Amino acid sequence: MADAKVIPFGEEPRAKRKGKRVGRARTDRTSALAPVGRVLTQAAPEEDAEAPAVPAQAGPAESGRGGAGTPEGDGGWDRKLAHGLNFLRRRITGEYEVDDFGYDQELTDQVVMSALRPLYEKYFRVEVKGVENIPDKGAALIVANHSGTLPVDGLMLQVAVHDHHPAGRHIRMLAADLVFVLPVVNEIARKLGHTLACAEDAQELLERGEVVGVMPEGFKGIGKPFSERYKLQRFGRGGFVQTALRAGAPIVPCSIVGAEEIFPMVGNSRTLARLLGIPYFPLTPTFPWLGPLGVVPLPTKWTIQFGEPIPTDGYPPEAADDPMLMFNLTDQVRETIQHTLYKLLVQRRSVFF
Repeated sequence: MADAKVIPFGEEPRAKRKGKRVGRARTDRTSALAPVGRVLTQAAPEEDAEAPAVPAQAGPAESGRGGAGTPEGDGGWDRKLAHGLNFLRRRITGEYEVDDFGYDQELTDQVVMSALRPLYEKYFRVEVKGVENIPDKGAALIVANHSGTLPVDGLMLQVAVHDHHPAGRHIRMLAADLVFVLPVVNEIARKLGHTLACAEDAQELLERGEVVGVMPEGFKGIGKPFSERYKLQRFGRGGFVQTALRAGAPIVPCSIVGAEEIFPMVGNSRTLARLLGIPYFPLTPTFPWLGPLGVVPLPTKWTIQFGEPIPTDGYPPEAADDPMLMFNLTDQVRETIQHTLYKLLVQRRSVFF
């Protein structure tokens, strides 16, 4: 099987990543599209027309789930229409912002999260535990297990933090470079706030006070056979620990149960994987035998549990270069996740209920 090109922490210089980041959204189209903007503005209430391009960060009750104070909860269809028209006007005229990683908070909150929420709430029926272990403010590094053949677990983890954290925090996921070479996936990942799994980007986000998510198993975890489900693969050389130490950010272990069974991988076509340039070509009980229906995940019951944070701010600056310390902390995080997985599996009544 051809090895995937995965970017380990600290091995990709910034010079090789020029042009991958997206700057502030262009606004020079405003004059050309002014007639459209005026029409949409007339259809919306005056207070909506003057709303800022990127709303202030909201808690879970204010992030589009229909709580009090949202368009879904207090105004009826006219309010919803006005809200939608103003959102459309801002997208057409370019009156929105993205950060230098390409993260579009408005699009993520109002469109992508709304699209993922039915899958999260109704299909996988995700149960979240310990989300209060993520700090209300400041940097944190969430380290989770990775599984499921397709990276659905990363998206469900993002919804869990977005919808359930008391302070309404957002998680910025780190991903392998394969994500950023796929035509459509690249754009969606950037808009969602994902970035390359390299130490430079991770540390910059942590220094800004962001919540960063990493799944150190990488393709070894997501592409492992069904017979090895819930057995953690190697966590690499501990680059995520080194990054957390340098930023003084706590490490929050995260265990995800339910993702292993959505696409039971019973085989791997190495020949097709080499031809397509992907790390593996999964063979499941439904794919590729049922065609497009084979990519529909099984409706398993999920549990996501966040563990007690492991502080790193008490170590001296030179601790980030201590290989023994990095090994010990990496092993501590891995064992914590593995132990929690076993505990959740014992408590689980059924794969689907």
